[in-house]
Amino acid sequence: MKRREFLKVAGIGTLGLVACVPPSPKVPLKSGKHPNIIYILADDLGYGDVSCLNPESRIQTPHIDQLAANGINFTDAHSNSGVCTPTRYGVLAGRYTWRTKLKRGVLKGHSKPLIPTNRLTVPALLRQSGYATACIGKWHLGMDWPTKDGEEAKLGLKNVDFNQDIQHNPLDLGFDYYYGISGSLGMPPHVFIENRRVVEEPTIYVKKKTPEAKQLLNGREGWMVEGWDIHYVLPRFRDKAVEYIKDHTKKSPEQPFFMYLPLNSPHKPIAPNKEFLGKSEAGEYGDFVMETDHAVGQVVKAVQETGIADNTLIIFTSDNGPERIMYAIHKEFGHDGSAQYRGCKRDNWDGGHRIPFFATWPGTIQAGHSTSELICLTDMLATCAEITDQELPDNAGEDSVSILPALKGINSQPIREAVVHHSAKGFFAIRQGDWKLLLHDGSGGNKYPDVKTPPIQLYNMRIDETETQEFSVQNPEIVNKLAGLMKQYITNGRSTAGSPQSNDGEEDWRQIDWMKNY
Repeated sequence: MKRREFLKVAGIGTLGLVACVPPSPKVPLKSGKHPNIIYILADDLGYGDVSCLNPESRIQTPHIDQLAANGINFTDAHSNSGVCTPTRYGVLAGRYTWRTKLKRGVLKGHSKPLIPTNRLTVPALLRQSGYATACIGKWHLGMDWPTKDGEEAKLGLKNVDFNQDIQHNPLDLGFDYYYGISGSLGMPPHVFIENRRVVEEPTIYVKKKTPEAKQLLNGREGWMVEGWDIHYVLPRFRDKAVEYIKDHTKKSPEQPFFMYLPLNSPHKPIAPNKEFLGKSEAGEYGDFVMETDHAVGQVVKAVQETGIADNTLIIFTSDNGPERIMYAIHKEFGHDGSAQYRGCKRDNWDGGHRIPFFATWPGTIQAGHSTSELICLTDMLATCAEITDQELPDNAGEDSVSILPALKGINSQPIREAVVHHSAKGFFAIRQGDWKLLLHDGSGGNKYPDVKTPPIQLYNMRIDETETQEFSVQNPEIVNKLAGLMKQYITNGRSTAGSPQSNDGEEDWRQIDWMKNY
């Protein structure tokens, strides 16, 4: 079955017949050569942290703003989770992460791999069309660390043998080249990894609750290399990305490349370099955002200087909303990292997952265009499949829809039937058109002791994007429809057209009781 064919499902609860979005017209590319694709993923960058999206921003992001001016701005783009590991899985696998064994939370720097090697990923798909593929940056999807005792890597990586190859890492999931860190900047081990080996063997074990642990590891303990400085990480990723673009273009000018660049910033620990201190009006956090913006500018500059800009698709986005320190920053500096949206990282309110999303592709994407098309970061796999004229098998990209027609500005109907939101604690919400249903009380993520909500929340995002006017009692038929659609997506193992698939791991839905009612 084609992925864009109609899918009619018999009534579930009061849902009735649900039809997936009909197919969009085939999108002709401007030349026979596939474009280079650069996917830049910021870490905990909020919608309101980008100056062109927030008129009241106390941070200036001129390079990211220029991407918006030169391409398309999706104002209703969403990460598939309120936290980072699940989003990264969704970007690369085109599937909601709650379908895996990870039902809530995130992985650690020593965790086992989340993506099996037999699952189709974006780089593996593109490699089938002749692409060179590279991942530079924060991985945070697990890998098999070699150990001295044959057991799994332990917290702090005490039993890891850093002189052996690392297995089941990005090289086993479609990437030809990898340079980065295994988890977030505050997670051990504090080492750079190149392909399968650490660049330098760590020789210092930082104990928990020491000043070093507080500064470097967010209080955690673990291994680090001598002289490790968290301020070096973002510049290193920036320079490696620029180096890769220049080297590949020089050595293999006819071969398209895909570069996945998941940055470590502005995620904690906040570590702007000296030349950026005081550049913003939002403290060191704002300075770190401005350094992130500078890194984006250097990557774009490398694309322009190598002469490949006209055939390069650049996407810039973020893995979720801003960290909850945004409230303190707002109080002190008047800067709101979520802009007008409620909540922040971890939450199912839009501040947790509505993120900046810009794309440029000269000659293919109209410059200065803005769209309110509803999209999700899981859509990358299907989009790359359409760009390279490949069909996804039924057991790949179960929650991925091609946004290529929207990038081109030629879609006449909505791209997506709906988007599922998922919080750090494993709670569900679903958005279809103007309506958004949260199948829980509160935010689903962070605790807000002074906030009281109904046990199920319904909001109309067109008339109230701040999610403060609740409509569930007045609209039971909409509640039933959306809850039924959510149940359908869970039980079918997919939210796109195709044969039903299995979810992984034991059923562990946080709101299993609500499913009995629909």
